[in-house]
Amino acid sequence: MNTIDNAVQKVLYTGKTHTTGGREGSAKSSDGRLDIQLSSPGSTGAGTNPEQLFAAGWSACFIGAMGFAAKQLKIALPEGTAVDAEVDLGMGDSGYLLQARLHVKLPGLADEVAKEIVAQAHQTCPYSKATRGNIGVEIKVN
Repeated sequence: MNTIDNAVQKVLYTGKTHTTGGREGSAKSSDGRLDIQLSSPGSTGAGTNPEQLFAAGWSACFIGAMGFAAKQLKIALPEGTAVDAEVDLGMGDSGYLLQARLHVKLPGLADEVAKEIVAQAHQTCPYSKATRGNIGVEIKVN
């Protein structure tokens, strides 16, 4: 029984991966479209790391959420829309922690409109929902 207030009622997609070796291993998706080597952050290994993958996933999802917000406002996202995401792996009193920064670029939009799109996106993006109250998040609109 799921007791979470915002529990999924209808699954739209399930991403499946098989990972071995942890931060010095590899990960492959069930459909074979993702097949990557993993390396610890700051190491000389050839692979990526979970923080980079999380940053890429969140920023892609956030752009989708901004598109949804812009559509609600009856405007189009401008060409050049981008999100530069930074995910920090750090230490705190409770051990390892993450924190993140999203730098949003909405060129040509008035500041008020851009900030409204970003605010709405942050409310609807599943990654934003998952992190809200769990990690430090800073969002800047450039």
